Amino acid sequence: MSDNSPRTGSRSPQSDPRRAAPRPIHGGDPMTEAAPETLHLARWTATSGSNARSRGAVVIAAGDHEWRASSDGIGAIDALYRAVDQALAGVLAGHPRLLAYDIHALGEGTDTIGAVSVRIAPPDVGGKRGTGEYAGEARGPNIIAASIEAYVAALNLMLAEAHWAGATEAAGNQRGA
Repeated sequence: MSDNSPRTGSRSPQSDPRRAAPRPIHGGDPMTEAAPETLHLARWTATSGSNARSRGAVVIAAGDHEWRASSDGIGAIDALYRAVDQALAGVLAGHPRLLAYDIHALGEGTDTIGAVSVRIAPPDVGGKRGTGEYAGEARGPNIIAASIEAYVAALNLMLAEAHWAGATEAAGNQRGA
């Protein structure tokens, strides 16, 4: 992992980089921290090619609410991240800022598991909702799937903060009849 990514494992409170940072980073090892599941990636699709602009589409659910969007991007992952941001525009009131994105192969070969770590900051909005940093991680043999799941995990941590309470309810239900 890069020096900017959250560290996992045992640490003393004094050596915890999340405590030492001027802006706290939320998240960490998914095996030791229970991340509240606010959003669920119901499904996604992406198309990409050498002579075509990439396109991603997502369906995101939270309780009885569902949001859908599609977007273009530079590569499948960028298109999917933009689709998530567009789908959740009413929830987030802006686009989260991607601060770090790392992929690490956990073995050898083309079928190995990849670990994706992301770090985001909230949209540039006023008050407490515009502060903090949130980390998400996901693993799997499909790095596109792991990438979008890591992004949603970071968003879940952000939305679990007290100052984001009720954001998904206030955004309303976009579920089709």
